[in-house]
Amino acid sequence: MKFNRRQGFQAAAAAGVAATAAPREAMSQTRAETLRQVMGGVINSLDATMLGGTREGFGLVMNTYDRLCSMGRKPVSTGGFTFDLDNIRGELAERIDRSADGLTYTFHIRQNATWHDGTPVTAEDVKWSLDRSVSARSLAPPQMSMSSYTSPDQYKIVGEKTVEVKLPRSDRLALGNLSTPYAMMINSKLAKQHATSDDPWAINYLKENQAGGGAYIVESHRPGQQLQLRRNDNWKNGLNGELPYFRRIIMQTVPEAATRASLVERGDADLCIDLAASDVPAIEQRNRAKVVAIPQGNTFQCIVFNTRVAPFDNPKVRRAFALALPYDAMFQAALFSRGSKYYGASWTQAPNGLFPQPLGVNQDLDRAKALLAEAGFPNGLETTFTYAVSMSAFVDPMAALLQEALGRIGVRVAIQKLPDAQIGTLIVERRLPFFTDLGSAWLPSPDYFFRLYYSGETRWNYSGWQNAEVTAMAQEARFTIDQARYDDICRRMIDISLEQMPHVMLWSGNHEAVMAKNIEGYTYWFHRMVDWRDLKRS
Repeated sequence: MKFNRRQGFQAAAAAGVAATAAPREAMSQTRAETLRQVMGGVINSLDATMLGGTREGFGLVMNTYDRLCSMGRKPVSTGGFTFDLDNIRGELAERIDRSADGLTYTFHIRQNATWHDGTPVTAEDVKWSLDRSVSARSLAPPQMSMSSYTSPDQYKIVGEKTVEVKLPRSDRLALGNLSTPYAMMINSKLAKQHATSDDPWAINYLKENQAGGGAYIVESHRPGQQLQLRRNDNWKNGLNGELPYFRRIIMQTVPEAATRASLVERGDADLCIDLAASDVPAIEQRNRAKVVAIPQGNTFQCIVFNTRVAPFDNPKVRRAFALALPYDAMFQAALFSRGSKYYGASWTQAPNGLFPQPLGVNQDLDRAKALLAEAGFPNGLETTFTYAVSMSAFVDPMAALLQEALGRIGVRVAIQKLPDAQIGTLIVERRLPFFTDLGSAWLPSPDYFFRLYYSGETRWNYSGWQNAEVTAMAQEARFTIDQARYDDICRRMIDISLEQMPHVMLWSGNHEAVMAKNIEGYTYWFHRMVDWRDLKRS
C-alpha cells in the first residue's frame, strides 16, 4: 500500500561454490547470480545503528533487516532510479492505516513474514524494535526524534500482528523516518537471549551477529576485508512479493581507487560506487564499464563560517567572502562540473520553497570589497581555511582557487588539512573559523534541512548559527499540513539564510556508480549505499 507524504553495496572467486565439482552450466549460473562489489571503505559492524559504525553499514542493514515501510523509487533522466520520499509503501507491514487527524498509524504485519531462523514475526518483535530505536545508546534516537519518535509509550500492540504508533502532532516525515536503517525490525526473542543488564538492547551481540529477516543473510564477515551474503529465499516482503535477482552478494574492501576501477573494467567485479569524480570521465571514454550518474538531491558541499567567533560573527564579512568566491572555477576543479550547482541564480528573493536549489549568489569582487570595508576591514584580514584529509582529492584544487580569489579582496588565507576525526571534534567544539564540509539529509524536505543544518546545538549545525525566526519557522513547517503555508515558510527561511550566509551552499556531486554493462536497475538511495534488492543482470 502506498502513501503520498503530502497526505499522509577481486572478490573471492569461488563465492562459496564447489566449482571443481559443478557442471559448467551450474558454474555459469552461479556467476551470473553473484554480485561482486568492491569498495574503499569497510563495514565495522553488522548493526549500523551503533556508535562509531561506518556509513557502509547502512547498505548492509537495509538488505539484511526489514523496516515497517519503504520509500518508493522513481526513474531519472540520466539512467537508473532515485528514491521517492513522497511515496511510501509497506515492507514488513502489508497494510498501513492512518487516522484522519494524522496522529495514529496502524501497521498490519504480513501474515507469512518470518525471521531468518524461520520463526514468525510478531507484534512483540515490532514493539521491541521500535522501543530500541528510541531508547538504545546508539545513533538511532537522534534520527528518530527528527520526526517526533521519542518514547516507547508511542508504540502499542493492538493485535497479534498489529502495532499502533502515536504521534504528538501530525508530522510530515513520520513514515519516511520509519523507512530508514535506524528503524530496522529485529528478532526480539533472539536478541533478548543475548541482552544483559548493562546492554539491554543487545548492542554488543548485534555488532557481530544478526537477528533479522531481510532479503539477505550474512554468511561470513572478515572485518576490513570481505563480507559475503546469500539470498533469503523465504523473504516475502519485496514489492509484489518478488525475490531479489542475485542469490549471493560479495563485498570486498579494495583500498586503491584505481584498482577498484580496473577490477570492474576487467569484469572481475560488478560494481563500485566510490571512485573519484576525476576518474570517471576516462572510464566513460574507455567504454569497458557502464557509468550511471544520478543527481544527489539530498546532499551538498558547503563552505562554513563559524558565526560564534570574530570576524565571522559579522554577516557582512560572511557575505563578502561569499561574493568573492570563483564558483564555476571551483566546481570544475573539484568535480569536473559533474553535479548540480547550488549557486548562480539571478533572483534576490526565493521564487519557491524548494531546498536545496541554486541560490542567488554569484562572484562580485567589487561588492565583496565594499562589504568588507563596511564590516570594519578596509585593509582585509587573515584567517585559516580547514578541510579533512579525506577530502583532499577534490578540495585541494578548490582551496587553491579560494585562496587566490579571497586574496583579491585583501583576505590572506592559510590552508590547513587535518585528520577526519580531529575535524569532527573541532567542529563540535566550534573551534574552526572557516572550513568546508559535506552534508546529506535522509529525509530531504526543506524543513528537515533547516532543522538539521541551520539550527540547534548539534554537530550538523556546522556554523553554530542561531536565528530565532528560522528556528521557529522550521518547527512550524515540520507540522504544517497546508502546502501553501509550508512553501511560504520555506521561501522565508531561504531568504534569511541567504542574507545572513552562515554557510555557502556550493553544489552536490553526482552519485556515480561504475558497473558491468549487464547490471540493470541501479537506484540511488538516501543513505548513498547500494540496495542489492534492486539489481538484476540482463
